[in-house]
Amino acid sequence: MFLLGAVTLCCTLVAGTFTLLEPVVWQPAEKQVAYSRAVDASAPEPVRVVGARFVPNVNPRER
Repeated sequence: MFLLGAVTLCCTLVAGTFTLLEPVVWQPAEKQVAYSRAVDASAPEPVRVVGARFVPNVNPRER
């Protein structure tokens, strides 16, 4: 228990130190935009389905 507490305390101190020093030492990363073009949601692209359709088993006794 003592070892677990010591490791937890050390990790908490290191993480807290990095959290407090992050705005001072490192510059914040630029926001990245995933796509530069708009996506038209009204016309989705067709999807190819391989295999049988999934049918949920609502009666566990029947397979």
